[in-house]
Amino acid sequence: MTSIVQAVPLVLLMMFPLSVGAQRVLSLDSCRAMALRNNKQISVAKMKQEVNANLRKSARTKYLPHVSAMGGYMWMSREISLLDDEKKAALSNMGTNTATNLQNALSPLISTLPAATQAKMGQDLSAFAGVLDHTGSGIVNALRTDTRNMFAGAVMVTQPVFMGGAITASNKIADINEEMAANSLEMRKQGTLYNIDQAYWQVVSLRHKQKLAESYVALVKKLKGDVQKMIDQGVATKGDGLSVGVRVNEAEMALTQVTDGLALSKMLLCQLCGLPEDENITLVDEENRNLSNNQGFLNTPNNLNYDNRPELKVLQNTVDISKQTTNMLKAGNLPQVLLTGGYAMSNPSTFNGFEKKFGGFFNLGVLVRVPIWNWGDVKYKVRASKGATVMANLELDEARELIELQVNQSNFKVKEAQKKLTMALSNVANADENLRMANLAFKEGTATYTTVMEAQTAWNQAQSQKIDAEIGIKLSEVELQKALGTLK
Repeated sequence: MTSIVQAVPLVLLMMFPLSVGAQRVLSLDSCRAMALRNNKQISVAKMKQEVNANLRKSARTKYLPHVSAMGGYMWMSREISLLDDEKKAALSNMGTNTATNLQNALSPLISTLPAATQAKMGQDLSAFAGVLDHTGSGIVNALRTDTRNMFAGAVMVTQPVFMGGAITASNKIADINEEMAANSLEMRKQGTLYNIDQAYWQVVSLRHKQKLAESYVALVKKLKGDVQKMIDQGVATKGDGLSVGVRVNEAEMALTQVTDGLALSKMLLCQLCGLPEDENITLVDEENRNLSNNQGFLNTPNNLNYDNRPELKVLQNTVDISKQTTNMLKAGNLPQVLLTGGYAMSNPSTFNGFEKKFGGFFNLGVLVRVPIWNWGDVKYKVRASKGATVMANLELDEARELIELQVNQSNFKVKEAQKKLTMALSNVANADENLRMANLAFKEGTATYTTVMEAQTAWNQAQSQKIDAEIGIKLSEVELQKALGTLK
């Protein structure tokens, strides 16, 4: 029989291992870590930071020489001709025309010569005309360009020498954008930590109030049992029992409301942590009976410095970008100098007459661009950019004033929460003693049940105020850290 009794706990452990193991215990640090890991906006901010880092690397390449290659082909329906049709005909018939002119000019002289000599001269002129015609045709053919199919290619190297400060300004803007992305990421992280701390301590507060409500329900039920005994003994009326019963119903209703609120708060916390909303979680601080001893009060500095606020850093980045944008626009009125060099080739080539093959050449040069007149376009853009800088500075100053007010208010709330906790602890001690004396007087018959109910109500309120004060300490400290930009 003893062995069977000893085996029962083992069987129960085997039957319910999943229910025990399914419960997840979370601390504030683990909730923060999961929230930072699963927050979508933080992931977007990290990606923006990576994008701006690549853009900064891209801006650095503007200082370096750039090499480009290009090529092309063009077909033309007609070729380019260096000679007109009349000159082509004249060159092709150069011998025939010359022989004809000579024969016409010398015909009086030739007619006086013997027939054999005239025949011989005619043959010589015909041969001479053929040679000249052939030579002229060769010249015409040599001057053909054959440009119906044209190929061209080039490799170009460009090195900026002076661009009016535009490259320097663009690089500074890229640096500032990367810094702004980091500040935006830090702002997202602090916002996420603030939200997770709010949700975490809300769950802890409701869990403690749930336990308080359970204790209060037990107290009023015990009182109801004592009153019922008095009714049975005839020393109390049924109306007294009904009054206590109403108080029991109110306590149970309050317990139900707290339980429902706790379930909803845990769902919100799970959503922020990236867990399923129905995840069975338990927080470490749920079982801390005295939250004020879990962590000491935040030591607020006398000189509150809020320059660490990422919001101010982002606005300062905006001001700096606006200034560099102005510098970039000013470069539009300054000369620009570039070194160029490369190699170009074409087919047909013209370096040895017109040849049907590729031929090329190296080149090196300096390109200077000097703006002369643009109708004030750059001037107006610079004025607009300076105006944007002034607006960004005004927004920065306004934000600094608002944050200073927020820091002072948060600091005041911390001190106020500390005072409230001190008073709440004193009220709890008084309420405990008052309830003890009321119960003792009720047992001795020197006090009525209404006195006990009043003491119980005062005890419940004091305990609830103590929980609110303890949680208020945590939330005010978190709010001050966020206001100071030191929430990590």
